[in-house]
Amino acid sequence: MVLMKRDLREDFGYLGSESVYMDSACQSQRPTSVIAALNDYYENYNTCGERVKYTWGRKVDEKVEETRKLFLDYLKLSPKKYFVSFTLNTTYGINLILQQLKSNGVKKVMTSDIEHNSVFLPTITFAKKHNIPREVMVREEDGSIDINKYDFDGAVVVVNSVSNFDGRELKNLQELVKNVHKVGGIIIIDAAQAMAHYAQRLEKTEADAICCSVHKMYGPSLGAMIVRRDLLPKIKTNFIGGGMVDDVVSEDEYALSAHDPKHAHTIFESGLQAWGEIIAAGEAVKWLMKNRKESRVDEYAQTIFDFLNASEKIHLVNKRPSSVMSFYHDTIDAHLLAEALSDQGIMARSGYFCVHYYLDKVMHYPPLLRLSLGLHNNEDDIKKVISALEKVA
Repeated sequence: MVLMKRDLREDFGYLGSESVYMDSACQSQRPTSVIAALNDYYENYNTCGERVKYTWGRKVDEKVEETRKLFLDYLKLSPKKYFVSFTLNTTYGINLILQQLKSNGVKKVMTSDIEHNSVFLPTITFAKKHNIPREVMVREEDGSIDINKYDFDGAVVVVNSVSNFDGRELKNLQELVKNVHKVGGIIIIDAAQAMAHYAQRLEKTEADAICCSVHKMYGPSLGAMIVRRDLLPKIKTNFIGGGMVDDVVSEDEYALSAHDPKHAHTIFESGLQAWGEIIAAGEAVKWLMKNRKESRVDEYAQTIFDFLNASEKIHLVNKRPSSVMSFYHDTIDAHLLAEALSDQGIMARSGYFCVHYYLDKVMHYPPLLRLSLGLHNNEDDIKKVISALEKVA
């Protein structure tokens, strides 16, 4: 007996049938329960966290702590080894770590050729700041890294777990982490594209930090960092302010709150936080944990992949189906194609998707059009996309 999967579109009641949103790799739509959680905060207990003793503040603290725990549960990581800090987005989280990471014992920084600028650019800055070599590794066709080809001794490695233009997954992520740690290296994972649809690959990953964007995982505009506690001694805090210290002990000295394991997250959380967004992020994680088994993303991806692959004038970048697929047309500019699709109510991204080095300088592709699926998409959406592409392309 085959069980029918629930149409998750019903959890996005504000989306009309005429709206076909295919840009979830940029930011996902939000289920109404997430929006309700954010509105509930603003309407019923809008106040500061970690600072006050009155009832509203205690409720904020309880819900924020619940969100931190949910992120660790989602990736099956222990709170004894990891803590969760919140920030603006993946880019901000990666920069917070790299710009404050001590250079003692660091021999080089390594990244890969298919990285988003959120990884590619900060690693350039880190190498120049510390006057150390930077190595760009070549990712295999399946997304893996040939570990035998590279020396990770004393390296800071920053790589994505899923590509944002063709969905390539870092197939040997666990092996890579073990190899980097074995020779005294540090590894930071860009999980922006993985957390919503490919989180299983990140489960129990012993990386030093996993950075992600909550707005790509059906939550509010927010970033999250899942950080190993033993990375803290390697951080020299220079981005600092309110909410980060227990005391200012003299005119020239202060005592960081992060020395207490319960407040380790404060090392990356300067100033007042987006409490409502953090609480709504918890609702997004709960929604994902409850509903990801209902996902039809892989099924829809296969349908679109087969169509694009069979189209004579369309050149698909992907080697296999994914929630993220990019292509170019023989004669139609991708930006014009995006506008033509927009005229039919289909929202898709065109350009280089912040992967300028690989897509433009290495592969010499023209601007691409990207279709990125989400859990809000349904069968009607897929039919409309294929029908529209048949007409205009």
